[in-house]
Amino acid sequence: MNPEIRAGWPGGGRLVQDYLAGRERATRFFARPFQEDGALEAHAAVLGGRSAEWRARAAHVLRSANPDTRARIDAWEAEGGFVVTTGQQPGLLTGPLFAVHKALTALALARRWSERLGRPVLPVFWVASEDHDWEEANHTWLLDDRERPHRIEARAAEPPADRPLFRVPLTGSDALLAQVRDLIPDKGFGADCLEQVRAAYPERCTLPDGFTHLLRTWLGPLGLLVLRADDPALKEASADLLHAELDRSQETEAVLRDRASALASAGYDVQVHILDGALNLFLEGPAGRERIYRDGDGLYLHGSGTRIDHEELRARCAADPSVLSPNVLLRPVVESAVLPVLAYVAGPGELAYWAELEPLFRTLDVPMPIVHPRLSVTVVEPQVRKILDKRGLAPQDLARPEHELTSDLARQEMPVEARTALARLRGELTSGTDALSAATRALDPTLDGPITHARTAALRAVDKAETKILRAVKRENEVLLGQVDRARQHLAPLGAPQERVLNVVQYLARYGPGLLTDLLERCEAVLDAGSAVATPAEPR
Repeated sequence: MNPEIRAGWPGGGRLVQDYLAGRERATRFFARPFQEDGALEAHAAVLGGRSAEWRARAAHVLRSANPDTRARIDAWEAEGGFVVTTGQQPGLLTGPLFAVHKALTALALARRWSERLGRPVLPVFWVASEDHDWEEANHTWLLDDRERPHRIEARAAEPPADRPLFRVPLTGSDALLAQVRDLIPDKGFGADCLEQVRAAYPERCTLPDGFTHLLRTWLGPLGLLVLRADDPALKEASADLLHAELDRSQETEAVLRDRASALASAGYDVQVHILDGALNLFLEGPAGRERIYRDGDGLYLHGSGTRIDHEELRARCAADPSVLSPNVLLRPVVESAVLPVLAYVAGPGELAYWAELEPLFRTLDVPMPIVHPRLSVTVVEPQVRKILDKRGLAPQDLARPEHELTSDLARQEMPVEARTALARLRGELTSGTDALSAATRALDPTLDGPITHARTAALRAVDKAETKILRAVKRENEVLLGQVDRARQHLAPLGAPQERVLNVVQYLARYGPGLLTDLLERCEAVLDAGSAVATPAEPR
C-alpha cells in the first residue's frame, strides 16, 4: 500500500508568509515576485537577450558536469533554453528530506514552465560542495526498529579543520553501510537501496561525492541535472564575477547594508547580517576556508589573520581557481551570472535572505531571477494514517508540543463523570467567590483582594488535582499514548517537521523509486493549483 502524500507551501516567518501571500510590503524586496502576472515571460525575455557566446559558456558548464546528458544539453542550447535552479549543502545520504523536496519542486516547475514558454527548461541542483560546515552536513537520521530517530554519522579521514567539504575525504565506508543496513527493511527495495548507498560512498570519497551520486541515481531519471560548486568549468566561468566582488566590495557592502536597513524598517528580521569590511568571498588559507576582509589597501583572512594583497590573491586564484569561493549572499549571483536562471527554488530560510539580494544583483549587473518557494511535503505511511484515523488526529496535530498533545488526549480519555465534576467545581468556585465579593463590597471594598486571592488559590489546587488525575489516566492508557508517540516519530521526529529531520533512504527502501515519481506528480498538482496561500494541499 502506497503512502499518502501531503504537499503545500511551507511555513516560515513574517516575511515568508507575506511573500507567499503576495503582499506588497514583502514583494517589493524582490525583482519579480513569483505570482506576479507576466513575471516569467518578462524575465525570459531579458535572459533571451544574452549573447550566444554567454549561452555557449553556460552549456559548456552544464555538459562538463553532466556528460551523460550531452544530447539534451545540446538541444537546450540550440533552442535557447533556460534553467530552474535550487541547491543545498551536501548532507549525508542527501541529508534531510527537504533537499529532495527542493529538487522535486524544481523538476515540477521546469516541466510546467517549459510547456508555458515553448522552450526547454532544465532543472539544475547546485551542490554547495564548497561549504565548510562539517558538523551540519556529516549526519542524517533514520528511524530504528523501535521507530525512534537514529543518527548516522560520517567519519572524516582527517580533521575537517574548516576546509571545504569537497576536500574532506571520508573513511569507514563499511561501517556506514552497516548502519544503513541495520535501519532499512531487508525486504522490498531495501537491497537495491543499500547497493546504491554502497556505490555512492566508497572509501576516501567526500560528502559532495556521495550526495551528487545519489541525486543522479534517484532523480537523474526524472530529469534533474546536478552541478557542483567546485566544478572546474564552473569555477572558470564564474571567475570574473568573483573578481568583480573583489574590486567593488565597498560598493556591494554599502548597498547590502542599505537593504538590510530597509528590511528592518519594514519590520522584518535580517537573515544575513552585513559585517564591517567583510567581502562576500572566502579564500582557502591556513585556517581552512576563511572570510576575506579589507585591511587598508590590502586584505586579511579572518580565521588566521593572514594578510594578503590584491595581486597576491589574484595570482593564487589564477594558479588554482578552486581556492576562491562566494559566500551565501554572492552564490546566487554567481548562478545567474553563469546560467540563464529563470527561478531559484528557495526554502523558507533562503526566501528570507533572498530579500536582501536585489541590490547586489543590480550592482554587479546580473539579472535577478524569480524566487519561487519550495513545496513542503509530508509522507504519511499507512500504519501512521491508521493511528491518526483511530484517534481522530490530523498530521499537523503531532507538531504540537508533546506534553500539550498527550494531556489533551488523556483529557479525552478521562471518565465523563470526572470531566463534568472538574468543570462544575471550577464554575462553582468562580461563581461562589463572585457572589461573595458582591455581598461584601459595600461592607469593605478592600475585601475583593483576599477573596480573589482565595479563588486563585482554590483554582490552582483544582489544576493540580486535574494534573494528578491526568497522570493516572495516562498510566491507564499507555497503549494509546504509545501509538500516538509512534506516529509522532514519523511526522514530527525530534519535535521538528518530518522533512527537516528524516532521510529519503528509509522511504525508498520501503516503496522503491516509484515513490519519487508519485512525489513529483503531487508537486506538479500543487503548482497547477496555483494557490499562493501557505496552507497544505489536499492529501493524496
